[in-house]
Amino acid sequence: MGIVLYEHNETAYQAALAMLKTAGKAAIVHPTGTGKSFIGFRLCEEFPDRRICWLSPSEYIFKTQVENLLSCGDCPETKDRNGRNRLKNVSFYTYAKLAVMPEAEREGLHPDYIILDEFHRCGAKVWGQGVQNLLSMYPDAPVLGLSATAIRYLDDQRDMSDELFDGNVASEMTLGDAIVRGILNPPKYVLSVYSYEKELDKYQRRIRTAKNKVIRDEGEKQLEALRHALKQADGLDEIFHKHMKNRIGKYIVFCANYEHMTEMVGKTSEWFAKVDEQPHIYNVYSDDPETDRAFREFKADESNHLKLLYCIDMLNEGVHVKDVDGVILLRPTVSPIIYKQQIGRALSAGNRRDAVIFDIVLNIENLYSIGTIEEEMEAAVSYYHFQGREEEVVNERFEVTDEMRDCIALFGRLEETLTASWDLMYECARKYYRQYGNLEVPVKYQTEEGYGLGQWILTQRRVYAGEKYGVLGEERIRRLEQIGMVWGSYRDLAWERYYEEACKYYWKHGNLNITANEVTESGMRLGAWISKLRTYRKSEIQKRYLTEERIRALDKIGMVWDVPDYLWEENYAECLQYYREHGNLDIPNAYCSPGGLKIGGWLRRQRLLRKEQTNGAALTKAQIARLDEIGMTWLTKPEQKWEKGYEEAKAYNEVHGDLNVRYTYVSPSGYKLGSWLADQREKGKEKISPERQRRLDELGMVWVKPDPWEVRYCLAKAYYEEHGDLNIPSKYRAEGVWLAKWVNKQKQIYAGKREGKILREDQVERLEAIGMLWNGQAAAQKNLYSKKQKESGDRIDQNTFSQGKNSQRDIQRCLWYVARVRSGSEDCVRQRCREQMYPGMIEDCYVFRYEEQRHVRGEWMIKEKILFPGYVFLVARNTDAKKSEAEEAEYEKRLEQMLRDVEGVAGLLKVDGELVLHQSYRYVIAFPHKYSFHMPMKNQ
Repeated sequence: MGIVLYEHNETAYQAALAMLKTAGKAAIVHPTGTGKSFIGFRLCEEFPDRRICWLSPSEYIFKTQVENLLSCGDCPETKDRNGRNRLKNVSFYTYAKLAVMPEAEREGLHPDYIILDEFHRCGAKVWGQGVQNLLSMYPDAPVLGLSATAIRYLDDQRDMSDELFDGNVASEMTLGDAIVRGILNPPKYVLSVYSYEKELDKYQRRIRTAKNKVIRDEGEKQLEALRHALKQADGLDEIFHKHMKNRIGKYIVFCANYEHMTEMVGKTSEWFAKVDEQPHIYNVYSDDPETDRAFREFKADESNHLKLLYCIDMLNEGVHVKDVDGVILLRPTVSPIIYKQQIGRALSAGNRRDAVIFDIVLNIENLYSIGTIEEEMEAAVSYYHFQGREEEVVNERFEVTDEMRDCIALFGRLEETLTASWDLMYECARKYYRQYGNLEVPVKYQTEEGYGLGQWILTQRRVYAGEKYGVLGEERIRRLEQIGMVWGSYRDLAWERYYEEACKYYWKHGNLNITANEVTESGMRLGAWISKLRTYRKSEIQKRYLTEERIRALDKIGMVWDVPDYLWEENYAECLQYYREHGNLDIPNAYCSPGGLKIGGWLRRQRLLRKEQTNGAALTKAQIARLDEIGMTWLTKPEQKWEKGYEEAKAYNEVHGDLNVRYTYVSPSGYKLGSWLADQREKGKEKISPERQRRLDELGMVWVKPDPWEVRYCLAKAYYEEHGDLNIPSKYRAEGVWLAKWVNKQKQIYAGKREGKILREDQVERLEAIGMLWNGQAAAQKNLYSKKQKESGDRIDQNTFSQGKNSQRDIQRCLWYVARVRSGSEDCVRQRCREQMYPGMIEDCYVFRYEEQRHVRGEWMIKEKILFPGYVFLVARNTDAKKSEAEEAEYEKRLEQMLRDVEGVAGLLKVDGELVLHQSYRYVIAFPHKYSFHMPMKNQ
């Protein structure tokens, strides 16, 4: 039997297949617990003869997903030689592995499909570069992305569905949407606070520093009342006892870090004794080698005891545990991504358990994160009512138990006392009323003294309506009404004004068949208002505003409730409103308008429709023109970013005539042009479209920057050819380069005075060929050194120990010494050995090197490194076989003493014959002709 998907996943899968065929890429954004990984497995099953390259943040995530699949018995599987189940057509790699994968290995992948699991993680620079390398190598391979979110909230709100998939989102669902539709069972949400002492101390300090004695006295009084209320409130032991209905259930406890987890485990007996005196405790975190075992035991535990799995970061994403009764969040402030991932551990498609979420925040200020999910649910309910799909609404709300409600009210009173007092703001409101005759204060209005009166008036209305915690007794209500406060009057007045304008339009045109962008002569957006009314009527929301009486009044003046392309007009009206407020349509894909419409996603769809990259009715010329009028940008977000960089590069070229920009350069407008050009250079021509290449080439783009050393060497060579030496004046400049300074730097590097810097053999030879004198040495000495350098062959290559005096027979007659020196002084010590040793006592010295190729800021750089830092290898001619043993011993004694007297040598080891220093040293370097030299390296 094949994989059978839930209905919502089957719909998403079919949409993704269609999008993969047309656009070659598709993203699915579904919340945690909805089974989106099964969509990827379904693709693997449907195309068993295709190679699937599956990428994920960790092997642990993928392994757990496969285990969940195997537990269902619905898997395209086979058996490996160890008898274990596996997916037969899937090659799995972590993003970290891909980032360091050699090009030759990538070339051997040849994927037919690429799956990016948790694709929002591809926004990280190193991981993202690895993914881009793979995608550019296989541009024809369709790419499927799976994630609970496309937004990187803590990374400048980057939308990875735009950056990776050019906005091709096959299916998108919020956590609130999944709960409303009944895909995920609504949880019971219990809210409390673990620590409030810091807040109390903070308020105590604010009270002491208050300038007004009345405020200080009142603050002390309220703070004491708050302390008393907190003492009377239920402790966490009572909260867990009250709300943990399944006393032997499984609960996941999320902690901040290892130290925090250790502290919280220590609280187990204090907090959970009333539930179970002997709970089973498990700890998992990424650096613990026992994590796999602990996680398996937790899942398999069916005992009659409470099961608590304390974890740090293992279960944030990708890993789902079946039969979880709840989660406990012992957390500081976290990103919305992590917050939703953590509470999603208690929710699972098909799981009908009534899970409980304990949100035990670390301080008062972090309360009410659940409000985000409640807003998502409200938006989803409005949307389905508006679409006429009321039957899909299963859950409109879920139970929230606020164990801190009374204490929070006291906190609010104390905060109010210490900021601007209610009486002070009332005086501001009275002053406004005397001046304007009403309290229709704009929300953003501030008084001359800087008090936010508009926000304060709004708060009073919300408190009055029960939408916000606060204190508003009968006396305050009476005082506000005396100065013109009408609860809800702002909306009522707005109705009267708009209705009057609608009547004028009707008398002039004979109907209300009005376009969504219609603006009256007085500047009122009548079209947008009419569109909102249609939305309210269709979705049966805002009934207090759109009453039956008002509906009848509108019908009398020809209100048209149903119009063609109604949904398009509604979204357009919201976009128009956004444009009037912001001056552009630069709207994030996840943005939801005040009217509850997802206009960010709607705009993305309009772009795809115009490019014929998605299914749907084509845009008309009139629709395109209307969108153009309000600043529609038809480019995707990645295309817009590229064009921005190109315009900055073009401006630079117009001033300077080239694009020779250093990496750190920032344009006058604040744009990081140097970084952008380096990114283009790093991607290379093979990853950039021919059209973009042509445009950059016209600006003088340099795709491969020349080696700085090579440029300066050519300048030095030109000077030598003109003057016959390198005696360069200190103030001499050539093409902006202080040439004398550079030549002096090469001498310092050669002498070992620039730690970490070296000159290659070919560089030394080329400098000597143009008259370089190393620290005043005679030319003959330099030539001798050059000759010896060639013979020694410090670099490990095919010529080492294979010719001349280093032949096989000579090697067997040599004594080898390994000198231990200070790291960084290897070349200096080697040079001293060559200069101080008597002729015939030492053949030569070696500091073995290797070359490493690295990609730095868009350029391939070759860097030479010392293979064994802290060691110099010396070879001495063995004594003549005709000498007696005493003579040989004396010779070796003199040789060793001379080596020990060399400055910088800290220790010495002698190897007779084969160079073996210690049996425990396992690192082997293989040279030509089967010679192995065992070098001193630590055991691994």
